[in-house]
Amino acid sequence: MISSMNTYKRMLPRIKAVVIIFIICHFSFLISACSVSYKFNMSSIDYTKTKTIQIAEFPIRSTYVWGPMAVIFNNKLKDQYADHTKLSLVKRNGDLKLEGEITKYEQRNKSVSAEGYSSQVELSMTVNVRFTNNVNHSEDFEQQFSASQSYDSKLSLNSVQEELVTQMVKEITDQIFNATVANW
Repeated sequence: MISSMNTYKRMLPRIKAVVIIFIICHFSFLISACSVSYKFNMSSIDYTKTKTIQIAEFPIRSTYVWGPMAVIFNNKLKDQYADHTKLSLVKRNGDLKLEGEITKYEQRNKSVSAEGYSSQVELSMTVNVRFTNNVNHSEDFEQQFSASQSYDSKLSLNSVQEELVTQMVKEITDQIFNATVANW
C-alpha cells in the first residue's frame, strides 16, 4: 500500500500536467468553434439587383464661392460610396444616380461679445441632391442637405476655411449616404 501511494505521489505532477493540457486544448477548441463574425458595411443594398452607381460632378451654384470646395465635396462623396458599399462607380446608366449642385455657401455672425462685436462666425453649406434609383423608383427624391461650423471671429476665414469645409463636407456626405442607401 505504501509503494502504491509513493507511485501515486510521483505520478501526480504528470497527471496534473495532462489534465491542464487537456483543459487548455478543450477550451481553445471551444473558443475557435464558437466564434461569431459580424460584418457591418453601413448599407442595406441588395447587391443582386443593384450593382452600380453614377455620381455626377456637383458644381457650385452659390453666390459666395471658395474654389476647392467642389473638388473636396465631389471626391468625398465618391469615396463615401466606394468605402462603404460594393457598388461600382460608372459614368452613365447607373442603377443608382446622384446629381445636384452646391447651392449655398455663406458665413454670418453667430454671437456678439459684451463689447458689441461679433465673437463667433458661422460658416454654412447647402447641397441640393437629386437621387434616382433605377431599380426602385419609389425611392427617388430631391432634397437639400446642410451643415454648418462655427469659428472665432478673431481668426480669418482663410486660416480655418479648409478645415471647416472638410468637416461640413463629411457631415453632408454622411447625410446623403444615409438618405440614399443606409435605409435604417
